[in-house]
Amino acid sequence: MEDVCLLDSATTHTILCGKHFLSNVTLSKANVYTISGPVGIIDGSENATIVLPNGTTLHIKDALLSSRSKRNLLSFKYVRHNGYHLETIYEQNKECLCITSYKTS
Repeated sequence: MEDVCLLDSATTHTILCGKHFLSNVTLSKANVYTISGPVGIIDGSENATIVLPNGTTLHIKDALLSSRSKRNLLSFKYVRHNGYHLETIYEQNKECLCITSYKTS
């Protein structure tokens, strides 16, 4: 599960549980604010690179590291910052969220 990234439209930062996404972590404790209140699960931050299964590479500025997180949360904001668009499609009667590139003319 360490390599699985869940797209999250509500998070302001990308939160990663695996150090292998980050090149050089700056250690610093910080809180994340949830619906239940602040939770001190952040170990540090650093720029990160995520490569999706199809080879798409996303560069994340100031990703947060949380060794206590069970999943990686990828903020919609950083998908857009990398020049990609999110769209919902239906395949075989299932709703899917796709990351697609968009070109400016």
